Amino acid sequence: MDKQIFVIGHRNPDTDSIASALAYAHLKRALGDERVTAAMAGNLNPQTTWLLGRLGIEAPLYLADVHPKVRDVIQRTPITVAADAPLLTALEQFHHNSIRVLPVLDGAGVPKGVIPLRKIAERSLVTGAESLRLVSASLASLAACLQGSFLSGCADPAVESLHLFVGAMAEESFIDRISGFDPATLVVVTGDRTSIQKAAIERGVRLLVVTGGLPVTDEVVRLAESRGVALLSTPLDTAATISRARLATPALALAVPTFESVSVGEPLGRLRDKLLHSGETAVLVLEEDGTLAGVATKSSLFAPLPYALILVDHNELTQSVPGAEDLEILEVIDHHKLGNPPTSNPIPFITAPVGSTCTIVASLYEEHEVEPPAQIAALLLAGILSDTVILKSPTTTPKDRATVARLAAVAGLDWEAFGAEIFAASGALSGYGSPERVVGSDFKLFSQGELTFGVGQVEVFGFGEFNEMKAELRQALAARREKEGLELAGLMVTDISTESTMFLMEGGQAFTRFMGYPQPEPHVFEMKGVMSRKKQLVPHMIKVLGGR
Repeated sequence: MDKQIFVIGHRNPDTDSIASALAYAHLKRALGDERVTAAMAGNLNPQTTWLLGRLGIEAPLYLADVHPKVRDVIQRTPITVAADAPLLTALEQFHHNSIRVLPVLDGAGVPKGVIPLRKIAERSLVTGAESLRLVSASLASLAACLQGSFLSGCADPAVESLHLFVGAMAEESFIDRISGFDPATLVVVTGDRTSIQKAAIERGVRLLVVTGGLPVTDEVVRLAESRGVALLSTPLDTAATISRARLATPALALAVPTFESVSVGEPLGRLRDKLLHSGETAVLVLEEDGTLAGVATKSSLFAPLPYALILVDHNELTQSVPGAEDLEILEVIDHHKLGNPPTSNPIPFITAPVGSTCTIVASLYEEHEVEPPAQIAALLLAGILSDTVILKSPTTTPKDRATVARLAAVAGLDWEAFGAEIFAASGALSGYGSPERVVGSDFKLFSQGELTFGVGQVEVFGFGEFNEMKAELRQALAARREKEGLELAGLMVTDISTESTMFLMEGGQAFTRFMGYPQPEPHVFEMKGVMSRKKQLVPHMIKVLGGR
């Protein structure tokens, strides 16, 4: 099965994350992988929103989570039986399809019950004479099972409780045998015994079945019509007629009305719980409108999922789209520290200590001898300039600089002017819309031992807006800290013009004495020369939280 592959960056994506996902998905498609789609695990920040508009590029597909759903593992061609179909049809479905549970559907496709295989077995084990004689069926289902045609009467669809008799004896003995039953409940099966036929009709039986396709006299037909007796001719012999007549009961009459079910949109874990803990061998899977989508068994849990992930600009599941841990990860392309989960198979894992994931993606274009279109070259260029703060960040490497020069030539752009344009368009905190979005637009989680902390980062021109919004930003950090259960939550506000950062920190008060930076006021640290979260602040915070 060809899987849909999503190239996706981290939660709260920045420009490097979005640009690398879009560019790498473009490269994969250029190399022949048509089912590759760029995706994002969070909303665009103002900088990336401006950039995509500037370049005329559509945003990646937004995936709030990728937890596998029930719809991902079911086959939408379930074996079913109509509620009014005879039990014979249900038996044939069991026989030909090797199933253990048969859903019974109404005319709209909604399940009204299920017939377990054991129910069929119980039916077959009935041995009492009266039980064998009793048939709950309609004349319509009897005619269908017996492949018969009515010579008198019609295919009444109403289900009736009937008693089955075979007229294979002398007339006197036959009359004596049926005398204890209400004639309106009798189904008499006989061959070309005219005396039995007439006796049954005169008695007023509900249905007279003549077997073997044998001729019935006009006199008998007229008599049946005059007495209101249904008369059915079948090509089957008597033995086959009796056997099939017992299977004329509508499927719904044998169905168990209670059954386990899940919706196609529910998490796969919900189906797993029902299959493993309900005691049922199968669970019905329903569409949103209640109709049957499929039948799930334990083997469904081993079905391959129809989509997989390529991670860019991160390798830790704590930063990945929710549900990533349940999917196959095919590749990782990143420039951060390693914290990746184990994989069941070897995969391409490309990492390098460069300033931007887009630098690595651009190198893959070179490796495969594919020149990116000018639009994609500009996108990759923007990702590098954004993550390296126009090559000013200490994370910048010679490879980043060389890649910027090459991409700028392909895109036909002056990289310094383009970088200034990018940051000028997105350097205002007010552009984020709310303090929560300022904090959350590029917020990442990290750990030191058993402690977890989070750090967001925004770039600005000057600290004027920050000074005005400090109180609101601190409240947003406090809410994020509580929501994530963090030891501390911080926000780097990095001024591109002065190449320095004001670090607003909520929580972690026991560690403030280890920070080693001036603290002009509570909760705020002045960090001159600090521009990189990855290379400068996070390694420092790991040491601080470790008491070093």
